[in-house]
Amino acid sequence: MPDKQTIHTTAFVTLVVVITVAFIWLLLPFYGAILWAIILAILFDPLQRRLVVGLRGRRSLAAGLSVLACVAIVLIPAMLILATLSVEAAALYNKLQSSDFDLAAMLTQARDSLPGFVRSALAGVDLTSLADIQENLGGLLSGASRTLASGALGAGQSTVKFLISLAIMLYLLFFLFRDGPSLILMLRNAVPLERNRTDRIGRKFVSVAKATVRGNILIALIQGGLGGLAFWLLGLEAPLLWGVVMAVLSLLPAVGAFLVWGPFAAYLLFSGDYTRGIILILVGALVISTVDNLLRPVLVGRETRMPDYLVLISTLGGLSVFGANGFILGPMVAALFISVWSLFTEDRLNAGSQNSATPV
Repeated sequence: MPDKQTIHTTAFVTLVVVITVAFIWLLLPFYGAILWAIILAILFDPLQRRLVVGLRGRRSLAAGLSVLACVAIVLIPAMLILATLSVEAAALYNKLQSSDFDLAAMLTQARDSLPGFVRSALAGVDLTSLADIQENLGGLLSGASRTLASGALGAGQSTVKFLISLAIMLYLLFFLFRDGPSLILMLRNAVPLERNRTDRIGRKFVSVAKATVRGNILIALIQGGLGGLAFWLLGLEAPLLWGVVMAVLSLLPAVGAFLVWGPFAAYLLFSGDYTRGIILILVGALVISTVDNLLRPVLVGRETRMPDYLVLISTLGGLSVFGANGFILGPMVAALFISVWSLFTEDRLNAGSQNSATPV
């Protein structure tokens, strides 16, 4: 039978696990606020360190200034973009619902601009019925409109929760800035791993978080900004809206922003607007699509870069599990998975080499 000390140790460990799970369960409603507070603390940690040195160790004042910097650099621009985005989305919705949007005329123009053999092929599979096409697309637009309306209603109803989450994020961010070193030391002492392994995993987590957010988000913003600018210069509808959509889709490798500018370019060509269509294709293929290849090695780094198929799968999986935060959590979990297993493999290889070197 196990001795009394083993029983006490097992009971205490079980209690620690149960209380930890209960605490995490309490935090789940605001995990997004906690996640972004940690991410912002990691990204703005160099600024916090410089402020602490410049203010001669006054960490509270430095933490307050760092929070204000996060608000000025991240939150205020994001709020302005969201406000403008809502205006553009409403204007586009109204245009789609107005009589100015003649879908049948647009489809007729696109069909007439197609080569004869393409029209014959479409006629052979009975796809040239404008009434059917208009009815189907009208149904899609109606469903999309209802989705947008319900989403807007849900956003309005969750305004209070959003404000609470924002307040929690800023409040927690202040203490992460101020007490970050002591919190890290406490975690290092609490984690039941060797100090060397804890430090290596911690460094990997910080590097992966920086690479995932700084690299992927900045690349997405650049691609979305270039796409929105191209739409604006070409006089296309709602350039900011489509720029944001391209920025979001840019987080998906292989396809990304092409899912937006590709159909727009095809529509312009089918409509007979060859100049704008060709320009959009050139900008999309030569500028927007090459940003990832040029900037990702610099911003993300070759050590933390994952294969495109793994980024795609982990991003989609993160979206299905975590919602909107899955764009960050999915690739981050995948990168940490690879990092932890690489450390595990390295330790096993080192242990194997030491054993083989030991004389029998």
